Order: sequence, then structure tokens, then C-alpha cells
Amino acid sequence: MRNAAALLIVALIGLVPAATAQTGTHDQALQALKSADAGARRSAAARLGDVGTMTDMPALVSALRDTDGETREAAEQAMWEIWSHSGNAEVDRLYRAGVEQMSGGDLSSAIATFSRIIAQKPDFAEGWNKRATLYFLAGDFRKSLADCDEVMKRNPYHFGALSGYVQIYIRLEYYERALDYSRRALDVNPNLDGVRQNMRALEKLIDERKAKMI
Repeated sequence: MRNAAALLIVALIGLVPAATAQTGTHDQALQALKSADAGARRSAAARLGDVGTMTDMPALVSALRDTDGETREAAEQAMWEIWSHSGNAEVDRLYRAGVEQMSGGDLSSAIATFSRIIAQKPDFAEGWNKRATLYFLAGDFRKSLADCDEVMKRNPYHFGALSGYVQIYIRLEYYERALDYSRRALDVNPNLDGVRQNMRALEKLIDERKAKMI
């Protein structure tokens, strides 16, 4: 799941040629992510969206805490980009088709498409995540929870699925669990403003409930 329907767009404007050259290859991008120059770090994070793998998640999670806001945004976008590639051309084709169905509001067809993806490549966490989102939109919270569980087994860094748990547990009125998952999501990605706002509201609601019980 995602907090925003639209993907974050990272504009790499004004980077000097040297910074671009430093981040051309996978290894160069990883190294540049530690650069003292913010422009190089932004470029490096964006480049990892093209050439990165799941092994780069710890480095990108660290970049989510960068002092430069554009670097943080680029790191978040890079993680989503990496997660969206299965490594299988047919599965990736189905994935794109499923996303189009999802964007068009055709929930039943999209669920069927992502179910096919899961059957073909069960280790592809994002297939489970997209179906979890669809089940949530369809109001089937139990199935959505089950799919979120499958996401986390395969990708413990998936702050989108962690945020999804928050939304599901709020709908189910399990507010303590929602608060717990809010904290877990922010532990991975501290830039989730919507989750942070929900967490404050949940803390207030839980305190009010406790006060009424005294």
C-alpha cells in the first residue's frame, strides 16, 4: 500500500556532470549515497531506483534519514521502483496491466491479475502488496491483512504494507494494533507524515478511552 496515490517525482535539476558520472553504475551509486555533496546523494538515490536490488534496502533506509529532503524523497521513490520489478518479464507485464486496472478502478480484474502474479511468482512481495491494497479498497480487511503478512515475510522494509496495517486496524477499531504498526512504519520511514498524524490521533483516542474506563 501507499500513503499517496501518485508516485513521488524526483527532479534531478542542476546536478553537475561530476555528480552524474559518480552515480553511473550500481557500485558508484552506492558510494555516492555517502557523499558529502547533497546533489550527488540525490542523484545516487535516484540511480538506485534504476539499477538497485533488494540488497540495497539498508542503504536506502539510511538515506530516508538524510539531512537533504530531496535525497529522502529520491530514496523513497527508489525503494518503490526496486520493489516493482520482479525479475521476470511476463510477471512484470502482468504487473503493469494490474496497475492499469487498479488505476482505472476495476478492482475485480486487478485482483485476478495480481492473483495470477502471486501464483506465478509467490516470492514477489509487491504482487502481494498490490492485492492487499485491492482487498482493502474492496472492504475485505481480513484478506488484506493476510496479504500484508505475506508482504512482510518477503520484504521487512515495506513501509507501505506497514502503513496498510494501520489503515486496516483503524477500520476494524483495533486502535492499539494500529498504533503499534504506526510506530513500526515510522521506524522504517520517518517521512510518512500521514502515518505520523494518524499516530497522534490514535494516541489521543486511546488515552480518551482509558480515561473513560477509570
